[in-house]
Amino acid sequence: MSARFKAPRGTFDVLPEGQPVRRRIERAAAEMLKAAGYAEIATPVFEETELFARGVGESTDIVQKQMFSFEDQGGRSLTLRPEATASICRAYLEHGMHKLAQPVKLWCSGPFFRHERPQAGRFRQFHQVDAEVIGSDSPLVDAELIVLMRDLVAELGVEDVRLRLGSLGSPAARAAYLEELRAYLRSHEGELSEEVRERIELNPLRAFDADHEGTRKVMAEAPTLLDRLEAADAEHFQAVRELLDREGVAYDLDPTLVRGLDYYTRTVFEFECERLGAQSGIGGGGRYDGLIEQLGGPATPANGWALGIDRVALALGDEAAAAAPDVFIVAGDPDRERALTLATEIRRAGRAAELDLGGRALKGQMKQADRVGARYALILDGAKATLREMESGAEREIDPGQVVEEIAAS
Repeated sequence: MSARFKAPRGTFDVLPEGQPVRRRIERAAAEMLKAAGYAEIATPVFEETELFARGVGESTDIVQKQMFSFEDQGGRSLTLRPEATASICRAYLEHGMHKLAQPVKLWCSGPFFRHERPQAGRFRQFHQVDAEVIGSDSPLVDAELIVLMRDLVAELGVEDVRLRLGSLGSPAARAAYLEELRAYLRSHEGELSEEVRERIELNPLRAFDADHEGTRKVMAEAPTLLDRLEAADAEHFQAVRELLDREGVAYDLDPTLVRGLDYYTRTVFEFECERLGAQSGIGGGGRYDGLIEQLGGPATPANGWALGIDRVALALGDEAAAAAPDVFIVAGDPDRERALTLATEIRRAGRAAELDLGGRALKGQMKQADRVGARYALILDGAKATLREMESGAEREIDPGQVVEEIAAS
């Protein structure tokens, strides 16, 4: 039977077999970030459009092409959040977190939305874990965030991962460099893709991300910002590198790494999983020392990252559909109501219990107990109760009044 309705293009259903790996990613991230002193925050799934236009940058593909924006009944322009940082910075200002002891360390997870061309590993609704440190310009912040993502990815068991590391310097140094880069691009304009030519004035850095063969050849000889950092920015970057070296973090220095958001300054980084092919980025981030000020707050240094849950799940593959129950209760018609009572009591005792909800015969219930991977089958037969170990087939009668205690102790 074919469905009349399907999920919107670029979205997907996470079926039961895909849930365990995603829960494991979220649980591991929550535990690691909590242990490092990050407090969980939740922000709305939509915000005022102006927040992203100002925060993310009007010259970015996100703002120009990828945002899902709509007008509400009051005539306000709202946007489904395409990323987390701008929302968290808005909450930081709105709730007076700048008055707290700095830095403020926050994390969140949830769905985000971008109108991109759907392909494997790139969806219009996607899920991320996000971590932010607001209120410190210390290289220790940069290093801690990178180490946390490195450790999280390693704990999850993602293989074939590499870290790309770069620096975008300060806005002032970048402004001078951008003029140099524009001049270089204009001198090779005939070799560039149409899209890159159109963005020479608005956002020339994006040329480094181009897939167009001619553009890539031009950019291989382009001047790089990493070679033109001001002294303070170069010193900061060197300190970050020394801290990463001290912690045994392997990285590839990449002068072409620009990221897709205008708010980045100084350190930028990206973790890639080679087994994912073209959409290899599984997480990344960097410093955004000017964003809080852009949103109307005081000058406030900050840094953060996002880890793609969908990408990491794709790299890990699906796990078992669900945790196997401790016990499956097998009961004939006279004992079905009693089976529900026992299952409820066993669950309240902290063990997983299932019972037949499909009207199966006793033989069919035993097959179902095996199918779901139950450790035990509890067979009810009037005043008798038999506990069968499914793997060995060993059986023993137990006192019906002690069923809950027996299962909880097993």
